[in-house]
Amino acid sequence: MAHLLGGENLTVSFATRTVLDGVTLGLEDGDRIGMVGRNGDGKSTLMRLLALRSTPDSGRVTKRGDVTVGYLDQGDVLDGDLTVGAAIVGDRADHEWAANPKIREVMGGLVGDVDWHANVHALSGGQKRRVALAKLLIEDHDVIMLDEPTNHLDVEGVAWLARHLKSRWRANQGAFLVVTHDRWFLDEVCNYTWEVHDAMVDMFDGGYAAYVLARAERDRMAAVVENKRQQLVKKELAWLRRGAPARTAKPKFRIEAANDLIADVPDPRDSVALSKMATARLGKDVLDLENVSLDFLDGEDGQKLFDNITLRLAPGERLGLVGVNGAGKSTLLKLLNGEIQPTSGKVKRGKTVVTAVLTQDVKELDDVSDLRVIEVIEREKRSFSVGGKEFTAGQLVEQLGFTKEKQWTPVSDLSGGERRRLQLLRLLVGEPNVLMLDEPTNDLDTDTLAAVEDVLDGWPGTLVVVSHDRYLLERVTDNQMALLGDGKLRGLPGGVDQYLELREAALASGAVGGGSGAPTSASGSSASTGASGASEAEKREARKDLNRIDRQLGKIAQQEEKLHTQMAAKSESGDFDALGELNGKLRELLDEKEGLELEWLEAAEILGE
Repeated sequence: MAHLLGGENLTVSFATRTVLDGVTLGLEDGDRIGMVGRNGDGKSTLMRLLALRSTPDSGRVTKRGDVTVGYLDQGDVLDGDLTVGAAIVGDRADHEWAANPKIREVMGGLVGDVDWHANVHALSGGQKRRVALAKLLIEDHDVIMLDEPTNHLDVEGVAWLARHLKSRWRANQGAFLVVTHDRWFLDEVCNYTWEVHDAMVDMFDGGYAAYVLARAERDRMAAVVENKRQQLVKKELAWLRRGAPARTAKPKFRIEAANDLIADVPDPRDSVALSKMATARLGKDVLDLENVSLDFLDGEDGQKLFDNITLRLAPGERLGLVGVNGAGKSTLLKLLNGEIQPTSGKVKRGKTVVTAVLTQDVKELDDVSDLRVIEVIEREKRSFSVGGKEFTAGQLVEQLGFTKEKQWTPVSDLSGGERRRLQLLRLLVGEPNVLMLDEPTNDLDTDTLAAVEDVLDGWPGTLVVVSHDRYLLERVTDNQMALLGDGKLRGLPGGVDQYLELREAALASGAVGGGSGAPTSASGSSASTGASGASEAEKREARKDLNRIDRQLGKIAQQEEKLHTQMAAKSESGDFDALGELNGKLRELLDEKEGLELEWLEAAEILGE
């Protein structure tokens, strides 16, 4: 179909209100478009722009050079002093227009009962509308734009106009754009619907009924997305409550409401179910490093990157690796994946193990840079099982933030974060049973991270994550281990907190290992001084203050609840004097509560919590 006209990045503002914001669209041969939207949302403004009757604040409207456009405005545009005949055909002789069957058909359908010699200003509103329509329709236009053409038309007039527009051109010729509130008319004549809302235009296939169904589906999908978002929020809150001990020292008066909200939220992962699923796929043996040593890859004499380390990965295990820069975290993944061999020791790999590694630079996508996002995934696999449910590749792609439009973006046009998301999905649809992620949070925003974490929650295999992102490690892994730069691999039953304590002790003693990225110890620091710089005596006093403040806040909460009950009773009885007195007590109580909260936060800061 040939392009007739279109608008590019159209923006129109009135005072402080933006009616259209960067709208791009067009009309092609065969388009029969109905435009809908709330009054004032910009339907008529957009039509005037496309008809070249007004200019946008920015953007442009272009049309093919030979295209003619007919436009019917909502207002009365006829010269009231003209006769009906002169208003429609101008100064053309009767035999000129009467000999044309198309013109006769328009005349008979619209103005057959109107006095041909009457002045336009003497006509009724409906008659004026039909005269204006007749004037437009007798012309041979490539594009017709009608702004509320059915206003003042009776049922027969609307039916005639619908028949005329349906038969005016061949199916693949001409185009019209119509704004009307007549839903039957929209269904009868339109094959596309544009919805103008919130300074943008959404496009739907079909007439009004199809548009309503599509919009309902769009709204349903939006509700599903919002529900997913709310479930993610609840899940995150649940994790915060059940997380590492360091986070349980948050102010009680801040987390009580969260605990109430998430009381019915299940554990983020069903460890038993995941273990059973993973065992069925993996068998008993996964990946083992036994007494492995590895010299520095650059060949430095007398130094080892790993010195006699042992690591056994169990089916369904979720391991997080932390460590100083240069300690060998990425190299350890390469050992586990079989990309490099140890200097000494053994690497044992289960017979059914299928590994996948998300590297830091994501160069693996270079060989598919000419494909589109959805094509990359579908080339690997078209369906995938997550948490016992079947998902299509498109659903998985959308779950990790690729909208339906974005799914058709070439890989070469993706940002760094989008490439990382795509490669993760590419690995997942290959159904590995051992997944290794090397700094997976690089270039990802917080919303995308939450989506990635949600996918990993339902993934049943063995997971190894290397990351500096403490939140991610504690969120998606159950066990953590550390590489401190001394060639050893250490378990962290206390989680990331224990790693930080080990690093602090190493810095304080001067036994700093690792690569060039290792931080240096501040002069004068000692083992008895915490991260906040407070002495042990100050910390003991701060702990006493926290306990005291907690008790006082508990009492205040009870008094506050009692006051609210009393105020409700006084309000029902109409005793407004007593109500004002109780309100004063409540304000005093809230002031006291605020002061105690500030004290709590100051004491918590001393403890470094």
